[in-house]
Amino acid sequence: MQATAPGIAFLLTKTLPQLVQAEIERLILSGELQAGARLNEVEIARRLNVSRGPVREALRSLEEAGLVRYEKNRGAAVRVISPAEAMHIYEVRACLEDFACRRLATRITAGQVAALSGLVDEMDGPAKAKDAAAFHPMNMRFHELLFEFADNGELASVYRRLVASLNLFRQRTLAQEGSLVESNAEHRAIVRHLAAGDPVAVSQVMNHHIESSSKRTQQAFHKGE
Repeated sequence: MQATAPGIAFLLTKTLPQLVQAEIERLILSGELQAGARLNEVEIARRLNVSRGPVREALRSLEEAGLVRYEKNRGAAVRVISPAEAMHIYEVRACLEDFACRRLATRITAGQVAALSGLVDEMDGPAKAKDAAAFHPMNMRFHELLFEFADNGELASVYRRLVASLNLFRQRTLAQEGSLVESNAEHRAIVRHLAAGDPVAVSQVMNHHIESSSKRTQQAFHKGE
């Protein structure tokens, strides 16, 4: 008997509500379901060809994950993140990324440095072309790798939940955000200090990076109003 294909093996480890949740999350984070959009259980069940039960369970899990909000007399909707909420998320994100980088600076391997450096080099093209749509997924991957390499599963889990919520706000500003070249230069400095094993220097650069990102997002939001 042939071995099960990796994709099928992955699916077999997931329950139906988990698969439904993953698909709704994909639709939200891709922008197909935008912030504020109502999430009708019947329509989603019909779209995904499942019963309402798994959809209801998935929406409750997404509420716990910060992507869905239940409103009185309106039901479930994609969560709308206000500018004030977004700035609070940035503040918490700065604390998490500071800790992750300090931890990583004391244990990073040559292979991990190479992976981060290669991704930063790859991001140069979209940055110079001002292609935010191409830059954004790679930017997310860069920061995810920092947490993956820091080797603390609980920390990574909290970060993913936080950033998923923040992305709901950034969907409204991404195309207008400031210099991608500047942002990627900050990434390169982060990698340089990680490679040098300097937790103090990488902490300073990371905090500057998050503060700059927060300011760029605020400016883009107000510009788009």
